[in-house]
Amino acid sequence: MLRLAAVLVVFFTMTPVFVVSVWLIETFRLAGRRALAKHYSRALCALLRVRVRVIGAPAQGQPALILCNHVSWLDIPVLASIGPVAFVAKREVSGYPVVWVIAKLMRTVFVDRTRRHQTPEVNAAIAERLSEGHPVVLFAEGTSSDGNRVLEFRSALIGAVAQVDPAHAVLLQPASIGYTRIQGIPMGRQHRPLVAWYGDLDFTPHFKEFVRRGVVDVTVTFGTAVPYDRNTDRKSAARSIEDTVRDLTAGALRDRKTEMRMAA
Repeated sequence: MLRLAAVLVVFFTMTPVFVVSVWLIETFRLAGRRALAKHYSRALCALLRVRVRVIGAPAQGQPALILCNHVSWLDIPVLASIGPVAFVAKREVSGYPVVWVIAKLMRTVFVDRTRRHQTPEVNAAIAERLSEGHPVVLFAEGTSSDGNRVLEFRSALIGAVAQVDPAHAVLLQPASIGYTRIQGIPMGRQHRPLVAWYGDLDFTPHFKEFVRRGVVDVTVTFGTAVPYDRNTDRKSAARSIEDTVRDLTAGALRDRKTEMRMAA
């Protein structure tokens, strides 16, 4: 309980500072939105004792739609701590007490999974962010998993790429998130769901239990980006990247002795 109390005290001390910063940035149209999100995310990961290890890097130099698996509410601060990205996430994320500041700073596109007719509107918002040259992370499964497997990717939102100005070449990049260790000990299949947040799990008890457990290691792996244009078959592209993400995730969960670097 003391650990949880300490985390909450620090969280509710630092978060208002960032909330005010968000307000100032939006009100006066100031620069620094993404840098602020990165610093807040790193502070949050440090507070929660999450150690982020990175293999590869997000594509640079041109718009990129990063297709990633989804395990936990932690995924957003983990990915945001690595570099400036926008997110496409389910609507429920906007109500997550711990990550809504990051979602706001990163101009997250929220998707209501029960309203499929909104797909064109969502695609337009994704295309807008891609046209601005920012990497956009799409949790392509459309939901979160137990952390032991990668679910089938949904291809509908990849169609946003077709709405980007043809003058801007767009890349599709696979990325995987794998929660590998707790207190330095490999989690194994039976313990990984302790970090994963999926199904009908309530946030508050899950958050309390997570804080109690100690240091968690997560590996984020970025694969090779591939070009995507109007002639690319959307469904085939989704299946190909899904297979790559599944392989990357399996490799991370085996905790292979791969050369890694801490997020710089």
